[in-house]
Amino acid sequence: MSDFPYADRFPVNRALPDHGRPREEILAELRTMATEEDAFWETGRCSGTMYCGDHDHYRFLTEAFGLFAHVNVLQRDMCPSATKMEGEIIAMALDLMHAEAVQDATPAGMVTSGGTGSILHAVLAYREHAAQRRGIDRPNFVKPETGHPAFDKACHLLGVELRSVAVDPHTTLVDPAEVAARVDANTVAILGSACNYGYGTIDPIAELGQVALEHGTGLHVDGCLGGFILPFGEQLGYDVPPFDFRVPGVTSISADTHKYGYAFKGTSTLVFRDKAYRNAQYFHLAGWSGGKYMSPGIDGSRSGGLLAATWASMVHHGRDGYLHHAREIFATADRMKAAVRSHPELRIMGQPTFCFSFTSDEFDIYHVNDFLRERGWRLNGQQYPNAIHMAVTRPQTQPGVAEAWETDLADAVEHAHRQHAAGAEAFSSALYGGVAGGLTTEVEEFIVAVMTDMLDAQQSVPPA
Repeated sequence: MSDFPYADRFPVNRALPDHGRPREEILAELRTMATEEDAFWETGRCSGTMYCGDHDHYRFLTEAFGLFAHVNVLQRDMCPSATKMEGEIIAMALDLMHAEAVQDATPAGMVTSGGTGSILHAVLAYREHAAQRRGIDRPNFVKPETGHPAFDKACHLLGVELRSVAVDPHTTLVDPAEVAARVDANTVAILGSACNYGYGTIDPIAELGQVALEHGTGLHVDGCLGGFILPFGEQLGYDVPPFDFRVPGVTSISADTHKYGYAFKGTSTLVFRDKAYRNAQYFHLAGWSGGKYMSPGIDGSRSGGLLAATWASMVHHGRDGYLHHAREIFATADRMKAAVRSHPELRIMGQPTFCFSFTSDEFDIYHVNDFLRERGWRLNGQQYPNAIHMAVTRPQTQPGVAEAWETDLADAVEHAHRQHAAGAEAFSSALYGGVAGGLTTEVEEFIVAVMTDMLDAQQSVPPA
């Protein structure tokens, strides 16, 4: 596949055009690219990424977004609707996370720019709260190795020491005793995932809550992936242990509205057991010459369109709508996992939910990945050990997708056996497989080069 698939079809802008182009011409170009790219995930053969996949719903959200897209929600005097929408998004998220179980504090929340935004603000809140209330100036944060890399990024950016704890290779879960062993007087918070992105498994939140209580530290539950679907899985009778504010010791939860909340990319929710945590990370500068400056989060200007679209999605679906989609997603995930388990050569990692990962002890699992890619599937590769990850979303619930998975997976296993017997190397191993002992300098340089190429593409695209 070309890195520049549109270079020979559409104008390449290396500078601001001298003369503007007609709106309809621009829209036609955008429609062409969008239509061709949507065709890939519309098949349902794409892990995660597109959580809704309903174009009628997208049109509904687009209309809601358009009504407020031009509004800056910092200007609440001009746009009081932002206060209504943001406040109700927070209230609905708190309700979903059983804030009514909190009796000794006032729960609160905030809307952020996405999962990474929620994680960044959570770490910031714990750092500031610990500095203000406990005098901690050398903070550390303890997470399972399976915790999202956004926690590593947040700790790096905020000057918080990150302590990573290995997980059980069979269950993929962290041992609370191992977490407790890494906690000390400077620990501002610990982490549990519900569920983790890689394996779709839920850490022992209740036990981690006890660790947090015993050591007087916070416990953040990362529900960015599962926050808007696991509560409905629990309601449907699936094995989803409580992970929210019903659990003593849980002090904050992140849950992405842009995933199983079926809103647009660009919003997430972060809720706290006690508003003192949230308020600790506010920024204000009362003595600035330009006036008094205050913001509740790291972002300054935000578009009211994202609040409107998120609010519209949540109110439109309601509990019964989310429950309906969760029922279909969990059922589809069960069928897809059953297909994996039907092959003794394949092994599912842990006891996953709607998102699962599998590997093989008999051949390189990336031979399976290579074959499935040829059949049009886009799965996520993992390492330590090499595995394949599938996050089931609404596009997989379409008729025929689960059947195609069963057929294609069976053929992929046969292919993997043949490749193994021939001593062939899997193509995707070179891309995802990793290097023993951690990333080498060469791999890091390759990653930097790929990211740089994405950002600098128009400088390097071949001239027409």
